[in-house]
Amino acid sequence: MTTKTATLEGDATLPASKGRAGGILRILGLVIGAGVCAGGGFAGGWFMFSDAQSPMSDALRLIERDNGNTQVEPGKDGLQKAARPFPENSGFITSYYSFDETLTTNPAGSRRFVQLGVSLSTQYDAKVIEHVETHKLALRSDMLAVVSSFTEEQITGLAGREALAIALRDAINTRLESLEGFGGVESVFFPSFVIQ
Repeated sequence: MTTKTATLEGDATLPASKGRAGGILRILGLVIGAGVCAGGGFAGGWFMFSDAQSPMSDALRLIERDNGNTQVEPGKDGLQKAARPFPENSGFITSYYSFDETLTTNPAGSRRFVQLGVSLSTQYDAKVIEHVETHKLALRSDMLAVVSSFTEEQITGLAGREALAIALRDAINTRLESLEGFGGVESVFFPSFVIQ
């Protein structure tokens, strides 16, 4: 009976079955070693962070501890931070409406033009927004008349823009009162305001 042999470096010869078994054992040892390292890393991480709570349970713990009372919590460097209660809801919901197109007109006595986007707000019910939507063509005409009555100097700066917003609000409410019997627009805003 003849035995096959595998040649290693040098002149040493081993039977072929022992060479394969050594390679398999080496691979098996590497796999087991990697598993032990991964398990050790997992166990170390679990040990370090096992006391950490989820954000929800941490928030619930703080709410239960506070119970709506103002408490003083220790802060950095011995400073104290007082928790403030959240303000109660006023019960009114503010609704906003933006006109789709910008208004473009010349200020009074100027060759330049002003282009502005107009939005408004109300805390009354949805009827006010419905009335604005229904009569937006008349309202745009009134707003153009108001904007063109201001000079360029009058609408320059924060105070001038606030005066223009008040004048537009009053013109919108006057038109709505004449058409629907009630205005209801409380504020006017300018999402865009360009003078060229």
